[in-house]
Amino acid sequence: MDLPVTDISKLSELPDVDISDVSILEEALRQALPGILGFLYNLAIAALIAFIGIRIIGMIKKWSRRTFLRMKVEESVSRFLSSCISVGLYGVLLFIVAGMLGVNSASIVALLGSAGIAISLALQGSLSNFAGGVLILLSRPFTVGDYIINKDGEGTVTNIGIIYTTLLTTDNRKIVLPNGALSNSPLTNVTAQDRRRVVINVGISYEADLKKAKELLQGLFEARSEILPEDGIEVYVDSLGESAVNLTARAYTRTEDYWNVKWALTEEVKLCFDREGIEIPYNKLDVNLKQGEKEKKEA
Repeated sequence: MDLPVTDISKLSELPDVDISDVSILEEALRQALPGILGFLYNLAIAALIAFIGIRIIGMIKKWSRRTFLRMKVEESVSRFLSSCISVGLYGVLLFIVAGMLGVNSASIVALLGSAGIAISLALQGSLSNFAGGVLILLSRPFTVGDYIINKDGEGTVTNIGIIYTTLLTTDNRKIVLPNGALSNSPLTNVTAQDRRRVVINVGISYEADLKKAKELLQGLFEARSEILPEDGIEVYVDSLGESAVNLTARAYTRTEDYWNVKWALTEEVKLCFDREGIEIPYNKLDVNLKQGEKEKKEA
């Protein structure tokens, strides 16, 4: 029946209603109401803190990116540090919000610790690569754009990730190397310096004019505009071989010009020596055929 209930005493007039049960319910609601209101209040405060915290974290991330840009920090390192700052700030915000909601921070730490152990056991190889990526980003043995040589491959570094490093070979192949192996093995950074020494080794016969050959090598190096004259040009006899006098000529050039200079000089040395009559010896095999006495008589 639809009767407005405005007083607890009128509930006794309703059929099949026990006034004692209603009183217990009313008392329970009266006792729970402060807790519910307190929880709603804390929930509202926590939501406000979360909203403000997310906005502040966004502002800090933008500020850190601008700071890294002004400091000319390498792009991969900048992204990694920004990610670390972001994760740390969100972790702090999580603890604050959980505390406002009455969640014990020790329980959160224990839960995160257990989850971390489980994830670590499941991702041992990936964590090794992650640690290698951190070491590479912090120690910076190479950066994006460098040409590196490793036992697993060589090429120009196009990306340094947390787990993998990507190389692009000279014939446009993509090589993906795990950072764990890359950080624990020797590698050569070919383009780490702004200058690189061009070395040309050539052998001449013992009958050739040694002084003339050295002058020709000196002239070929001096004629190249890419050679840096301030570092000097060296031409000398490196060794006396079994069938050749081995000469070496070397000088510095800019790293980006290295291969063009080396290829050009190698070709020019061969053409110049041929033109000037300087013999470049090479291994020869002489085969002598002997006929027997009977074969000679028959001939």
